[in-house]
Amino acid sequence: MPQFDILTFPTQIVWLVIAFVLLYVLMSRVALPRIAQVLEERQEKIDDNLDAAENLRAEADTELEAYEAALIQAREQARGAIQDAARAASEEATRRTEELGKEMAETIKAAEENITQAKQDAVAGIREAAIEAAAVATERLIGEKPTDAAVAAAIDRALEARN
Repeated sequence: MPQFDILTFPTQIVWLVIAFVLLYVLMSRVALPRIAQVLEERQEKIDDNLDAAENLRAEADTELEAYEAALIQAREQARGAIQDAARAASEEATRRTEELGKEMAETIKAAEENITQAKQDAVAGIREAAIEAAAVATERLIGEKPTDAAVAAAIDRALEARN
């Protein structure tokens, strides 16, 4: 094989050095700057994306704080509305209780008046019945009919003695 011939080694080394220098110059002047440029663009893109993500995170944090503040405010308003509703319901219940108490008092008073009137009517009815019964009983016992005034006076005395 000609590569292993010792006589051709110096020419092979010269060509190796020439090829190495050419490849080195070509790589250092053409390929490596392009690769460096692509890597630099990628790093810039990554940095831009990181900055955008940081801005979005900061904006999200701000929105979260605003949301939490609005939630706290809404809870406070709801608590106030509940307290107002409870107070209004309590006042309404108190007002209705007072109205019902007044209505019940009026109903009781009317019932008492009706009872008193019925009692008076019953007593008057009893008095009349007692007068008639006493007049009939006296007439049967003694055979004479007593005067209505005398029987009424006797019954009135008996009723007064009983009360």
